[in-house]
Amino acid sequence: MMNSHPVTVFCRSLAQLSAMLDKTGTAPSMLAARLHPDMLPFAQQVRAAVSFSLRGCCPLAGLDVADFSAVASLQEQIAQTIRYLKDIPAERFDGPPGRICRDRAGFADIALPADEFLNLYILPNFYFHFSMAYAIARSQGASIGKGDFDGYHAYAPGFSFETPVAS
Repeated sequence: MMNSHPVTVFCRSLAQLSAMLDKTGTAPSMLAARLHPDMLPFAQQVRAAVSFSLRGCCPLAGLDVADFSAVASLQEQIAQTIRYLKDIPAERFDGPPGRICRDRAGFADIALPADEFLNLYILPNFYFHFSMAYAIARSQGASIGKGDFDGYHAYAPGFSFETPVAS
């Protein structure tokens, strides 16, 4: 049995990603923005994060990986993914701990026990792409902060760790 229901983690983070999209907008310049020429642009970073939530939860639940990438709107892709994930019954994740989950990592085929698959492969990749979307949005001047990423942090308007607070 898994220690926690992975859908909870993904749905919460996908909701944060959706809220960030509300703040960044979807202008073509934002969607195409990149941190580096050989990295994926903002829109693809968002889609990759969404994809990793499905590439993780579906095999862990013994399901074929769902794909909502044909949905044009990033917000609708996130919404459909959240609805799909929430509809997976929790008991589907109660498979034997040693079961092997498979995926393709770049050009490598991987096969890992369920716990390693989730914790050492899926979650790091999900948060990598989520973080890259956040970083691109920040680099483009989006008014988002750490609280938009994790949903917990709160800072006063104009707060900066780099600028001392006047006393």
